[in-house]
Amino acid sequence: MNQVIAKPGVPVSEVSIESVLLDADLFVKYSSPEKAHTLLRDSIERSPRSISLREKMRDICIKQKNLTEAAKQCLALVTLYIAREDFDLAYDRLQEAKLLDPRISVAPGLEAIRRARRPEFAVNRDKSPQKVRTDVTLAGNLAFVSIFDAVQVIESGKMTGLLLIKSDVHLASVAFNEGKIVDAECNGHNGIAGFREIIEISSGTFEFTTSEHEFPVVIAITSNTNFILDVLTDLDNERAEKQGLRNVGGEM
Repeated sequence: MNQVIAKPGVPVSEVSIESVLLDADLFVKYSSPEKAHTLLRDSIERSPRSISLREKMRDICIKQKNLTEAAKQCLALVTLYIAREDFDLAYDRLQEAKLLDPRISVAPGLEAIRRARRPEFAVNRDKSPQKVRTDVTLAGNLAFVSIFDAVQVIESGKMTGLLLIKSDVHLASVAFNEGKIVDAECNGHNGIAGFREIIEISSGTFEFTTSEHEFPVVIAITSNTNFILDVLTDLDNERAEKQGLRNVGGEM
């Protein structure tokens, strides 16, 4: 085992990174995951922008049930993948961070991805449909399956997990505990404010991934259907009120 030794603060070279990854795997193989963790931690401190080092740390932490550290690495990887304009992987790691640690808010990450993708959307004139993944519990296209329909499927299955929604101008998430909506995040807003934006999204794709852990309850409701109907009613009333004010203003 050729353990890499480098001076503090000196970045790890590509060759050294390969050696670190190999040694980390060997430590795990021979039942010394704590040594692998220490080796990777020190290497990441010297080369914090190394995706391969952080991915290896993430992988080992998940296998060793160190979910807090794994989630931390996922969030760091989100930033690195955004910088590489690899938005799908950034999105995947953000979703994984939330599933590993339900206390994490994905709103900042969703907003960062949305802002970074804006130029891409501006030049994407062919309007080609977004790809729908098949490696998740539930996935679909909002042009054919509404958010309301997706919520009903999740509710009927009493599933705990995260529903992620992607469109040209929105990146959003809805958290469920045993089929019941407990939180939502969209464009920097969370809770009911976030869900108010989500419910009006009519294009894009959605993906639902189950979680072994329940999410903190930010939206406390007794019925998904009643909650959605109440939100839609409030939005309709607000639009009617604004329209009435505009009509009054036009008559003056």
